[in-house]
Amino acid sequence: MPNIKSAKKRVRVTKVKYERNKARRSEMKTVLKKAKADGAAHIEIHNALRMLDKAAGKGIIHRNKAARLKSKLAKKQTASA
Repeated sequence: MPNIKSAKKRVRVTKVKYERNKARRSEMKTVLKKAKADGAAHIEIHNALRMLDKAAGKGIIHRNKAARLKSKLAKKQTASA
């Protein structure tokens, strides 16, 4: 346990950020799963693309990972069209 006041605050802040990022990551995975499902609607894929952009922008996932997943979704969307 930290003794310095600023270190104690960092522990609290880090815990809050960790929980928030964990929830966002979980939500992102759920949206991706719906978008990857067979017969996924256009709106579900659109929502997944938006979610990936937001996650990459906030640093939840790496921007290259977001680009890779977006590419896979776009390929799936054009193949089904």
